[in-house]
Amino acid sequence: MKQLKSENWTLIKHRLTPYLFLLPALIILVLTVFWPAIQAFYLSFTSYEDLSQPAQWIGFGNFLRLWKDAVFWKTLENTFLYLIGVVPILVMVPLGLAILVNQKLRGMNWFRAAYYTPVVISMVVAGIAWKWLYAENGLLNQVLTTLGLFPEGIPWLTSPEKLLGIVPISLASVMAVTVWKGLGYYMVIYLAGLQSIPADVYEAAAIDGSDGIRKHWDITVPLMKPYLALVAVISAISATKVFEEVYIMTQGGPLNSSKTIVYYLYEEAFSNLEISYACTIGLVLFLIILGLSVLRLAINQQDGDNMTV
Repeated sequence: MKQLKSENWTLIKHRLTPYLFLLPALIILVLTVFWPAIQAFYLSFTSYEDLSQPAQWIGFGNFLRLWKDAVFWKTLENTFLYLIGVVPILVMVPLGLAILVNQKLRGMNWFRAAYYTPVVISMVVAGIAWKWLYAENGLLNQVLTTLGLFPEGIPWLTSPEKLLGIVPISLASVMAVTVWKGLGYYMVIYLAGLQSIPADVYEAAAIDGSDGIRKHWDITVPLMKPYLALVAVISAISATKVFEEVYIMTQGGPLNSSKTIVYYLYEEAFSNLEISYACTIGLVLFLIILGLSVLRLAINQQDGDNMTV
């Protein structure tokens, strides 16, 4: 009987040991992530007349205010334009770069390092550098003026006018920085996928007449679909949460033309001290990102089913 109890206790210890190791990390997560998230959810249904007083329950009052808030809809539109403008480029161009740097040519490691360098540069440093480039007397305008293309230069960060009637110039300028900084990161993801494709597949395709650029359309793209889906969702989530570029380069201006939903959340919370309203905006942002994450899981499941078949 004692031996049986001892064996049971040993079995319980073996089962509990992994959870004991995970307990410190779980406590940190609860205190820094889950509990603040629950508090933010509660605050989105309340209002502060005075930050020194307890919050008052107002139900869906903040959501009704959000529905009528023209600035919120403008930031939501800008965020959607950010998705449309950034994600397709970050899905396709890094794949071409990955195919390029995957070639066994002399000095290719230098090209890999050059493409990846923007990734390791701080966004603060990159944003300040690009802000100087975009300045009225910055390098870009000096080059355009010298070439005679735009004698007066282009107001990259100070114009609310829309490029091609779709995207504000200021927002498009910020998009360019996001693309520049993300190319190397997604290139590395694609490079890992390319190096997992057996060379025999390309050799067999060459025998069937698929060679040169065509082999990438026939072989590379179909086999890279899981990576394409991964990059699409990751870049979409990152574009939805863009903040640093906007904060450093435009601060949402001019006339809210480059203000995104995350920057609007920050502005309401820390500039206007509308904590409850900012939590409501955060809840909407959470639902958007949750939808993208569910889409990612669905794509993963579909790819898994296709591989099984």
